[in-house]
Amino acid sequence: MQLDLEDEKILQGGYGETRQKMMEILVALGKVFGADKLIPIASAQVSGASYKTIGEWGLRWLESLHAKVAVPTVLNPIGMPRETWDELGISRDFAERQQAIINAYRQLGVKMECTCTPYYLQLTHYGDHLAWAESSAVVYANSVIGARTNREGGPGALAAAIIGKTPEYGLHLLANRKPDVMVTLDGACTLKNRGDVYGAIGYIAGKRVENRIPLFSGIRPRRDDLKALGAAMAATGTVSLFHIEGLTPEARIFKFMRTGLEEIVIEAHEVDALFQEMDVDAVAIGCPHCSAIELEEIASSLDGKKVKKPLFVFSSDRVLHTHHAAVEKITRSGAKVVPDTCMVVSPIMERYRTVMVDSGKAFAYVPDMCGVLARIGTRKECIRVATS
Repeated sequence: MQLDLEDEKILQGGYGETRQKMMEILVALGKVFGADKLIPIASAQVSGASYKTIGEWGLRWLESLHAKVAVPTVLNPIGMPRETWDELGISRDFAERQQAIINAYRQLGVKMECTCTPYYLQLTHYGDHLAWAESSAVVYANSVIGARTNREGGPGALAAAIIGKTPEYGLHLLANRKPDVMVTLDGACTLKNRGDVYGAIGYIAGKRVENRIPLFSGIRPRRDDLKALGAAMAATGTVSLFHIEGLTPEARIFKFMRTGLEEIVIEAHEVDALFQEMDVDAVAIGCPHCSAIELEEIASSLDGKKVKKPLFVFSSDRVLHTHHAAVEKITRSGAKVVPDTCMVVSPIMERYRTVMVDSGKAFAYVPDMCGVLARIGTRKECIRVATS
């Protein structure tokens, strides 16, 4: 892999041990994946932020690093809200270790924005090269925005953030972004009475597409539906990019490439089968983190109602702070609005036996990550269950 003189100097330790280690990580990744060079990135998003997921060894590694990030960098959701963790049953021992992780990242110059939806916080443009780690953020950036990022591991994303570059391979190259498989839906999937089912469709599609790039035909999801669709496919498969004919920005580039693609048809009965009735102990919404539009919809649905089962709504701290009225309406119902974390990477949900979610991503991850049974429903169904 070709390095410029500055990169060579970093690799030789000319700018300190931490930057040398980070360059070694990037060079190793580049060699493994056949990259010719490093390219500058516009921003980074780092996973490995929750103490629940990285533990004591991850914390010690972070505390051993001494450098500053070179590009705007945010964190994935951490394991608790920074301000109100004690109100949610988080133990002091967990909180102290989580705070140590936050402090370690702060020392590295990482912005204290803890979210899986960094695209709500900073302008990300078509064609931008990024080093993002969280699977749902990666697939959204690639598919909906038309930016370019691989699905980075936590150390790789942090290395790219500190160096300001990433190896040019995989989805950074246009030739690797073409569709591999065509996905169509049986008409009943989009005409169901329960309405928004894109998380469920993504849950099924990810299992069938696996690590390929799907091209969808015949659907017109809204922006938040695109988020739900991609997040679920990234969870049940390893999908980091999808195209939708006539909708997503790069579909026009590949519009003549559908001929000869394997076709996958998702049937209505497959989607129906996911929506099993089950008594639940709690309801959790916001995986990925809720957008402003979703907060407004939740607030409207809860207006004048009281929750009878614990209802958690997760979003980024900044989105919540800029939408006070919606947050107040939600909290008046008795629901808990929670920043910084989510139902997957926090211990919050582990006290329950069964949890209802509105997300294909959460439906895939909650059973293993939290040790609870999961039920999926639309957002309206989730609110109905929480309030009846």
